[in-house]
Amino acid sequence: MPTTTPLPSATTYTLLDASRDWDAIRVPRSIGLAAMAVLGTRCGAVVEDRTVVYYFVPAGTAQAWDMENTRPLGTGASVTIPPARRTEGPGPHWRMCPGEDGWLTQPQALQAALEDCMSVKAGSEGSA
Repeated sequence: MPTTTPLPSATTYTLLDASRDWDAIRVPRSIGLAAMAVLGTRCGAVVEDRTVVYYFVPAGTAQAWDMENTRPLGTGASVTIPPARRTEGPGPHWRMCPGEDGWLTQPQALQAALEDCMSVKAGSEGSA
């Protein structure tokens, strides 16, 4: 389902409130980037900002989201949205630009990908 959230102009950042068109899930960068690879074409838009990435999920997801090492952002939270063409840092930038199908990653797919990546990371730390 496409979201109606417009992208900011080519030169400005926009602070947008969660829970209108989407909620966001904030994930540590290393795990979030690994999850992008697992999701492949099922991955929606992703914003990277230094040590974290933000996945956009359907509005209302944050209320029920309960996953260690992640933070759901719903009502009362905001995310800095980079300009449409900003795909490199420093600062917030698109790691995965919104596509024609919108911004959203399905929560079940995101959770499964994150669980896979967290279990691999935990396993590699335990074997060191």
